[in-house]
Amino acid sequence: MSRSHKVWKQTKSILTWLFFIAVLVLLVLYARKVDWGDVWNVIRDYNRTAFFSAVALVVVSYLIYGVYDLIGRAWCRHRLAKRQVMLVSFICYAFNLTLSTWVGGVAMRYRLYSRLGLPGKTITRIFSMSIATNWLGYLLVAGTIFAAGLVPVPRHWYIGDGTLQIIGAGLLLASALFLGLCACSPRRSWKVRGHKLSLPSLPMALFQFAISSANWMVMGTIIWILMGQQVAWPVILGVLLVSSIAGVIIHIPAGIGVMEAVFLALLSGESVTQGTIIAALLAWRVLYFILPLLLALVLYLCLESRATSLRTRHPHDAGG
Repeated sequence: MSRSHKVWKQTKSILTWLFFIAVLVLLVLYARKVDWGDVWNVIRDYNRTAFFSAVALVVVSYLIYGVYDLIGRAWCRHRLAKRQVMLVSFICYAFNLTLSTWVGGVAMRYRLYSRLGLPGKTITRIFSMSIATNWLGYLLVAGTIFAAGLVPVPRHWYIGDGTLQIIGAGLLLASALFLGLCACSPRRSWKVRGHKLSLPSLPMALFQFAISSANWMVMGTIIWILMGQQVAWPVILGVLLVSSIAGVIIHIPAGIGVMEAVFLALLSGESVTQGTIIAALLAWRVLYFILPLLLALVLYLCLESRATSLRTRHPHDAGG
């Protein structure tokens, strides 16, 4: 073994441990922001039918998100087993929601996919396709909800009804332009700062819009159920969409405080109490963030321990 290879092996080992430590630190920081007493009270007092209906839809949402990486699998034409792709996607999504895109979406994907034998270039394309799929659905659903004027905008807020409707129309126009390019553009790829950007086929683009739109609507339905269906479903979905983009802009892990502030502000004119809103959002965090994160942490450690044997046993699955 050459000296340079030994140095790289030692460096890689150190970086791996640093990565583990960073993940644990972020988990501890997140756990300190959660009021665990309130979490327990919500779980104990919640309507059981609503609670288990929401749990079922959380499972559906995570399965839908797993399809994003399966789209990336078809796009990149790698041969990693579908069950492994779904597993990696689940782990990354749970970490992404709680600890930011850079930890869950980027670092975790590179870590796990590389351990399973995929090259860096392929992992970048999978991640890019997943992000694109998520936001294409957002464009369509948010564009429709905003343009239809279904989001209640309080007086003296920083944007009015008309502004939000214009934004919605712009989002729908962007969706239509993207589909038009996928259908008609003679040029299928561009290079931007050394990175190659390629257009999917029209059928793939339509599937991306459909699957991601379904996921956003499922998420809105979960909160609607947890809020006791006291507010119209399109309103809840619209407020969720506004809070999601606010969380991205403000960039607080898991959007703690941001989502609650947006929901309280936009639903102030609705016939629902602040206590109901806070309880529903706390239950949402328990079901959609905390419990999946705990499961993802266990699965992550299991996958880490088995990654080398899986890669050795199925070397042909990781072809790019």
